[in-house]
Amino acid sequence: MATATDASIRREPGLLERTSFRDLVFRAVMYVVIAGLCVVFMMPLAWLVSTSLKVSGQEFTFPPQWIPKPVAWENYVKIFQIPALPFGRFMINTIFIVIVNMIGGLTTATLVAYSFARLRYPGRDFFFGLCISTMMLPGIVTLIPTYLLWSQLKLVDTFFPLTVPAFFGGGAFFIFLTRQFFMGLPYELEEAARLDGASSFRIWWNVMLPLSGPVIAAMAIFSFQSHWNEFLAPLIYLNTREKFTMAIGLRAMQGMYGGEWNQIMAAATVMVIPVIILFFSAQRYFMRGIALTGLAGR
Repeated sequence: MATATDASIRREPGLLERTSFRDLVFRAVMYVVIAGLCVVFMMPLAWLVSTSLKVSGQEFTFPPQWIPKPVAWENYVKIFQIPALPFGRFMINTIFIVIVNMIGGLTTATLVAYSFARLRYPGRDFFFGLCISTMMLPGIVTLIPTYLLWSQLKLVDTFFPLTVPAFFGGGAFFIFLTRQFFMGLPYELEEAARLDGASSFRIWWNVMLPLSGPVIAAMAIFSFQSHWNEFLAPLIYLNTREKFTMAIGLRAMQGMYGGEWNQIMAAATVMVIPVIILFFSAQRYFMRGIALTGLAGR
């Protein structure tokens, strides 16, 4: 008996070493594969930045010149000096639309989600299911009726069609995301607040929102990215050039200055940089919000 035990003990370190070596090799291979994929996925962005710093005539040289010589920083100045395309104004319009949509969407989505998650009233589950079912409806289906509605209200060529809808719930996805997060919060906090005489609105403002930082950060990133890059809605509703967003201005620049790819890429880089900065600065909260939301459903 002792002999068998001793033999098993002598064999165990070798088994552990072999297993550890396999894990080490597997991890090394995975790191190499992931690093290779990162390089492949980053190549379009690298080409975008590289082209934005090239002088005219070097955009399509072969083999590609990844490091521009000389570096043409003036491309970023020229895009703000085009009289027919006030790119600075386009940026201000886009920032205004994004901020208004973030405020309206996050505020109303958390309100509606709190109602679905915490309040009890007849038809609550039915209305929540009806709300979620709208996610199955393609936006293109409601495009014409929505345009006719804004046209009857005489609000075409204004920012109202691009901002007002955010104040009506913020979208079914945001409502679902926040509801799942609220359902994971302890009910004792809400009960204690009600014992102190707090109303439902006060509980939402003073109890739920301070605890919802991760999911609010996730929704803010989604909202910013969606409205910052929005192309179709501004194209449909905005007619005056001074009211264009950056996406429409970039397309107009491509039509008017189709040969100046270095300046077009400079404008595209200016449009991409805020999204990248926002994602990396709030990545921790974004990942935490998604993880907690996925674990909170019950």
